Amino acid sequence: MSNERTLDLLETKIEELKQLNEMDGMDLSSEIAKLETKLVELRRELYSNLSDWERVKIARNPKRPYSLDYINTIFTGFYELHGDRMIGDDRALLTGLAKLDGRTVMLVAQQKGRSTEENTERFFGMTRPQGYRKAVRAMKLAERFGFPVITFIDTPGAYPGVESEETNIGGAIAESLLTMSQLRIPILSVVIGEGGSGGALAIGLADRVLMLENAVYSVITPEGAAAILWKEKDKSEEAATALNLTAEHLSELGLIDAVIPEPLGGAHKDFDQTVEALTSSLVEFLNELQKLELDKLLDARFERYRSIGSYRELGALSEEPSSDGSADVESAPAESPDE
Repeated sequence: MSNERTLDLLETKIEELKQLNEMDGMDLSSEIAKLETKLVELRRELYSNLSDWERVKIARNPKRPYSLDYINTIFTGFYELHGDRMIGDDRALLTGLAKLDGRTVMLVAQQKGRSTEENTERFFGMTRPQGYRKAVRAMKLAERFGFPVITFIDTPGAYPGVESEETNIGGAIAESLLTMSQLRIPILSVVIGEGGSGGALAIGLADRVLMLENAVYSVITPEGAAAILWKEKDKSEEAATALNLTAEHLSELGLIDAVIPEPLGGAHKDFDQTVEALTSSLVEFLNELQKLELDKLLDARFERYRSIGSYRELGALSEEPSSDGSADVESAPAESPDE
């Protein structure tokens, strides 16, 4: 967004004036108030009608809060669990016990890094097989003690390197999905930033799926889709629109259960406001799920994922010998119930 730099400069100017106002005893309150009013107007103008591609940019903003920011603010007593008991630990995915509203929950969260060193340690938030196996281990532990599971999704996708292929990334993702489909405990998932491909879906098979307003959730990145469909990376903006990856679109399609509002400009503009909205939703949905009998919870989970999508049945193929001895094959499409 071309005007975002202008907003950043205006914010910096306001902070400088506030410091001068405190240090020199000068009364700059009226000037500060005018600039703050102007800042709100510009934000509203810039962010009131965002395109899907602009939402992708906000979801990837390096200033955006990450999983640990929410965990350390919303939850208490977070106790991290490490390792998959096979290969080692994966710092791109965190698991651990914590308290939410007085009850113990198991957290499974993808974590990006802010510095170059931290991103190297956390593989830029791209989970490897040992991360998903660690998640499975943690979720089965939660099931044993009856603790609900809450997952935080924020990844461009599973780690695509040779190491992942050698240690069976596809199998690890499949095992995670299978485990989540069968867990006899409530599961909540929240997409807080970028929910990309199978790397995100692997910890997203939940009873309720929430998304922050400026988060995105898709089977592939816009750049990846553009490269496949148009063979041009410059088509990423068009791909983002075609993918219907925003919270608004996914809510309309019935694939998520709630959109958590963010302040103008994104969650990083007012972290406290975002935390308040997210905490309220987590507690509300967790209360709802814990009231359900376990068998009904699993039945509803099964129906939820079996009913996703639509299809059209084809009529029986008819084969009639033609005059030259070959068979003419015709198929008549039948109307599906929802058409």
